[in-house]
Amino acid sequence: MIYKSGFVSIIGFPNVGKSTLMNSIIGEKISIITHKPQTTRHRILGIFNKYNLQIVFSDTPGLISHNKNFLQKKMMKYVIRSFEDADIILLLTEVGKIKNLLETERLKKILMNFIKQINNKIPIIVLINKIDKIKSNFNILYKTIDYWSNILPQSEILPISALKKTNQDLLIDKIKVLLSEHEPFYPKELLSDRSKRFFVNEIIRERVFFLYKREIPYSVEIKTEIFKQKEKYIEISSILYVERDSQKNILIGYSGKSLKRLKFFSIKKIEEFFQKKIILFLFVKICKNWRNNYKYLKYFGY
Repeated sequence: MIYKSGFVSIIGFPNVGKSTLMNSIIGEKISIITHKPQTTRHRILGIFNKYNLQIVFSDTPGLISHNKNFLQKKMMKYVIRSFEDADIILLLTEVGKIKNLLETERLKKILMNFIKQINNKIPIIVLINKIDKIKSNFNILYKTIDYWSNILPQSEILPISALKKTNQDLLIDKIKVLLSEHEPFYPKELLSDRSKRFFVNEIIRERVFFLYKREIPYSVEIKTEIFKQKEKYIEISSILYVERDSQKNILIGYSGKSLKRLKFFSIKKIEEFFQKKIILFLFVKICKNWRNNYKYLKYFGY
């Protein structure tokens, strides 16, 4: 029996559905999803297994035109690194959003630079996502296909809906054809390379994105200090780091109400993920300017 395996990097601009696609294929929520840009900060591996196939997907942060801080520089380094060990690149774009996707010439140059780096050695599949939204207006889809055909004439183009799983089986078949014969890189029961503490951090951070507005979600980093697995429950203690006193006050809220709400919804999601009762302790600390400090970024796992 021929066994195939390899690494597939998912790249694209913010909010085109990269994390949704990977979660949909893996069948588990590996990456957090919100409607706000730059939700994904890390490079996260999701491992897809079939009886004679293992695909290691790499979900990467969205491409951005300007790095405002050291954190964003780190995020872009993850994207570059994903090119270095990829067997296939999935360039995820969105139907009918050509102008928005290429907001500036700088963004276009960034994308082209990434493509140039691989020197046509790695196959690229352009995925036009969210086709479930076009309804009967197929002209928008045709125009998007035509646009990307001109930009990347060597690449294959496939319209998909990550949310509805449209053409997902076809995508897996295309990836399988392009992969080489190789034994699996990871144990077949593994869904990701990340630790349990990492997923706790990400679940809490996702709830922060949903419950707080403006700059707050981008200023928060989570570090889980305690993860004790008992027979009937898991005890977790996590710290939310922010950059300023004002952000700490907003996170906690009047009489601690905002933090209690965050704790309530975080527990629900963590219990869903681990299928076990959760006892959660949340604390808020100030870590000034952590997004521009390499020492802190390393401490937070970047």
